Amino acid sequence: MIITNGMCEAVLDYLRNTNTQYAVFSKPDRAVVAIVGDSSRVDYGFISRMTNVLSARRLSEKNRLLSKTFGEAIKFNGVQINDVNIKQGGVPVIIAGPCAVESEEQYLRIARQCKEAGADILRGGVVKPRSSVHSWQGIGGGARDEFEEGYSIVADVAEELNMPVVSETRGQQHVKAAAQTLSMLQIGARNMYNQDLLNDVGHEGLPVLYKRNFGASIEEYLSFAEYILATGNANVVLCERGMLPFGLYKSASPTRYIMEISAIPVIHSLTYLPVIADPSHGTGRRDMVEDMAYAAIAAGADGLMIEVHDDPDNALVDGPQQITPSTLERIIKKCRAIYEIRSTK
Repeated sequence: MIITNGMCEAVLDYLRNTNTQYAVFSKPDRAVVAIVGDSSRVDYGFISRMTNVLSARRLSEKNRLLSKTFGEAIKFNGVQINDVNIKQGGVPVIIAGPCAVESEEQYLRIARQCKEAGADILRGGVVKPRSSVHSWQGIGGGARDEFEEGYSIVADVAEELNMPVVSETRGQQHVKAAAQTLSMLQIGARNMYNQDLLNDVGHEGLPVLYKRNFGASIEEYLSFAEYILATGNANVVLCERGMLPFGLYKSASPTRYIMEISAIPVIHSLTYLPVIADPSHGTGRRDMVEDMAYAAIAAGADGLMIEVHDDPDNALVDGPQQITPSTLERIIKKCRAIYEIRSTK
């Protein structure tokens, strides 16, 4: 890690000449240059003597770009999405909306109800990663112009309601269209390991919502998150969304996934990035979303991502786990109260 008093081309020239990969995190008063990969060729003593270099040292942490030390160096103060800031210990941010955008009229109607309920950011799936190729793939799941039109729909609704919006980029072909229209890009659980997609999304420079795969360890999850930060983009929000049941328990599991609430404080202890929870996918059951939302906030979650539909029984995707707008309003009010209690401990 090299901290300079503004951009320092001499440092970058040195790293290029030594064939060292790096990422630059620019701040108003400094630039932090992170070495990506092998740093054995870097002479930190030599660099530290360069003009405008404030400090230069090798970080020992395995996931060094996510380490608390690195967060302090880049003066990380949360992820800013328009007027909304998500950070550790901040007031919980609520992301809400339908699992899938079924039409422009449907999305506007539900998005408006989510805003009235108190949501901060809209969600809405345009392209849907499905287990079966025969399942509906979302309003933008077909040809190229279809997903471009789908992203435009959520962007137009967000603009009308003056709210940020996040939607998933299922593949590399979606990234540019999504980045041109959305406030925040989402990497879904099935794409947690997709290094090329992580790289492309990171290079767009927009905030990224990064979901943990339902079979990944915390160590794996954080390790792959570094692929995004290695592009020089630290605007990453981590999302815990539940694990698959395992062993004998799987056949008898009453829920679609197991919500790992304990992962929230564990991840907080390992990184400066904010952590939110998705109780909709975490359980797959509408009747459990509310309790898991409260448990997540009590455990320190910096926000929630909740699926909302005004007619969930007839939703095209994941109806059983979507709550109604009235339930969302109750959840938000109680989560604010839980946060106030939590923040006084």
